[in-house]
Amino acid sequence: MTKITQTQATLAAAQMSRRNVLKSAVAIGAVGFTSPLFVKNAFSSSGELNHMGWAGYDGYKVSLEAFTKKTGIKVNLTEQPDNDTIFAQAKLAAQTGAFDTIEPTVDRTLSYVENDLVQAWDEKKVNLANYLPGMVDGKAGEMAVIKGGRYFVPAVWGTEALVFNKEKMPLEYGKASLADLWGEGLEGKVTVRAHSALASLGRVLDAAGKLPKPFMDSYKSDDVMKENWDVILKEALAKKKNIVQFWKGENEAQAAFRTNGAVIGQCWDSTGFNMGKEGPYGYVAPKEGSIAWNQGYMMMKNAKNTEQAYEWLNFQNTPEGGAAMSTVYSANPVGKGAVDLLDPKVAAFYNAAFPGDALTKLWWWPVQSSSYLKLRAEYADKFIAG
Repeated sequence: MTKITQTQATLAAAQMSRRNVLKSAVAIGAVGFTSPLFVKNAFSSSGELNHMGWAGYDGYKVSLEAFTKKTGIKVNLTEQPDNDTIFAQAKLAAQTGAFDTIEPTVDRTLSYVENDLVQAWDEKKVNLANYLPGMVDGKAGEMAVIKGGRYFVPAVWGTEALVFNKEKMPLEYGKASLADLWGEGLEGKVTVRAHSALASLGRVLDAAGKLPKPFMDSYKSDDVMKENWDVILKEALAKKKNIVQFWKGENEAQAAFRTNGAVIGQCWDSTGFNMGKEGPYGYVAPKEGSIAWNQGYMMMKNAKNTEQAYEWLNFQNTPEGGAAMSTVYSANPVGKGAVDLLDPKVAAFYNAAFPGDALTKLWWWPVQSSSYLKLRAEYADKFIAG
């Protein structure tokens, strides 16, 4: 099953535009790399790798088979629906040694280090030169490196924006807003991920001057976070009638539109692309800027198959491996040359989702400490239960 999103379009239909964005400080900062490609010979390693990734992506099999063919290493994949579950299972694995590598998003790096769950990658064994500018340096690099150790290496990046029914809830870029999720006449027609929706509502309220403190200060102080999120939660609960379903993973997000009557939602780009294949659905960036995420690999502190983990990492940053993983997640590749192997047929999807200056407005998830994540989960639970 082939899954593709703005990544393949970005790099097939708008390569220069996309590369310019990646090179800009607006995206995530950029510094060029010129080191040669490094890939170990096929079957230079053997054995297995126990990896924990994300659920709901059928294309994973193709990527894993390509890796095994290249290296002889078998990947035992355990799928989880969301970041919180990956974190919880990683804490268990710290006792059992069940996993060698895990696949959270870069904004979670600090919480894994704070809980002493992961070890830093040996940069001498990782082909950092093969990543696109801005992927392992700049803002992304700042979140990945803690006290001099690089704990996170990227796999793909993507966005969370507005999926909409073109017939029942038509939207257009420049007018579409995160505030549309909370509008009148949408009772029982909206799907969101609880914590993402609260963050987006916080951005809307902040822009309207309705928060006691700047929203971004919520990520710097737990006291400010609670002060702001009390206001955000109150507003969300007052408009909760709009929510027909909360989603945590890809399968649930698609089901909200497919079977539960949602006509608009704040979802991943993969949801927009896949729903567009089934019916009159579109995916568009809100005028406030799409939420952007950077997903990648961390090695457990008690990993058993460490050499295999480095083989896995360096396969993913080759053009072949990067394109395969990008296709798995319907997301943007992080390695040089992967763009040239992507399917150009998704140009229409990309252009509709990110026209004009949309890519320059990306809003990247900030670093989130363990204490912040705990509080965020409490507010999300209150939103769901309220």
